[in-house]
Parts: sequence; structure tokens; C-alpha cells
Amino acid sequence: MYQLFIANKTNSSWSLRPWILLQQLAIPFEEVQRYFQPDKKQQKLDFLQASPTAKVPALHHNGEIIWDSLAIAEYIAEDYPQVWPRERNARAWSRCACAEMHSSFVALRSQCSMNTQKFVTLDQIDSALAADLARINQLWTEGLTRFGGEFLAGSRFTAADAFFAPVVIRLIHYGLMDYLSPAANAYAKRIYQLPSMQKWLTQAEPEHDRPIRNP
Repeated sequence: MYQLFIANKTNSSWSLRPWILLQQLAIPFEEVQRYFQPDKKQQKLDFLQASPTAKVPALHHNGEIIWDSLAIAEYIAEDYPQVWPRERNARAWSRCACAEMHSSFVALRSQCSMNTQKFVTLDQIDSALAADLARINQLWTEGLTRFGGEFLAGSRFTAADAFFAPVVIRLIHYGLMDYLSPAANAYAKRIYQLPSMQKWLTQAEPEHDRPIRNP
């Protein structure tokens, strides 16, 4: 069985991606949580048990350690092809979208760090954040329109949806939903209400007194 190491559910956006992918696709796994700590030296020692980078998420399976969320998705897909869409064009688009999420949207990450327990209203947004929101809206609207389903790459939840799950939390919790097209807005609400997402949010609630770190 897969063993998935994650950090705080309150704000470990990187951990949410493989966790919700496994949950939503009903793929069996064991969850192992490593919390952020005030003592960074002790935290590093604890996290080194999970991965050689002392960061999570990390997947342990059959003696292998996979320590990057995108690599984790690809590894799981070798056992469970439903991680990606069946159609080649949708699969290629999804991989592009995941890679873009993996390396872009710096303004959104830095200005709207994921925190499941807070709701914030921004008085204004700068040009960098506006550009990130415009690109997210464009990308989501394209996927929903092009592949004609309730999810980004068609009728099934795939890795593309998992990788943008933390963005959904950010948009809702920072009051940024008005920057989305009607289709993208409805999609964000749909993802937020998934049983797997609601399970993550509920399980994050007891962490309110734990130290958190911006993802």
C-alpha cells in the first residue's frame, strides 16, 4: 500500500494535491502526518524521515521514496491510469496544466497563502495577482469548454483537478471568485464541495493552535 507523508492540512497546499487525488479516486493509502514546528532543526529531522529534501509530500512504496507532488502523480499513474484522462489530447493538456501550476502563479502563492481556517477580503489586488487570476480563469475555462465535462479535462476527476485544488481554497477564502467566468466559478464551487475536499477541511480544524508555515 502507498504511504503518503503530508504536513499540516491547514496550509500545506503541496500535500493536498496527492492526498485529494488518492482520496477522490478511491486509491488505498496510509496517511502519515508530520507537523510544522517552531524548532526548525527538529522539524527537519522529522521531515527527513519522509524525504531526502526534508519536505513533504512524499510517497513511500515498495522501498521507493518519491518526494515531489508531480512525480508522485506520475508514479501512481503507473498503477492507476485513471490519474490522467484516457484521451491523449486531454492527457497532454492536463500534464501541461499541472506543470504550469507546479512552477507558476507566484503572486497568488505569496499574497494568498493557503489557510483553510481563515477567510480574508482583499481591499485591492496588484497587477501581478490580477495576471495570475486572469491566467487561472483562462486555463480553467479552456479545459471546461474544450473537454466538455464537470472537471478540467472531462467528466472525471484527474490530476489536473487535484493540482488546482489548493487554488480553489485560495480563491474562495480570499473572496476572489468574481474574477472567474461563470463556468470557472461553478467549477471552483464544485471542487470545494467534493466529499474529499470537505474531509480535508474538516480534518484541518483541530490544527488551529499548531504552528503553520507558508507553503
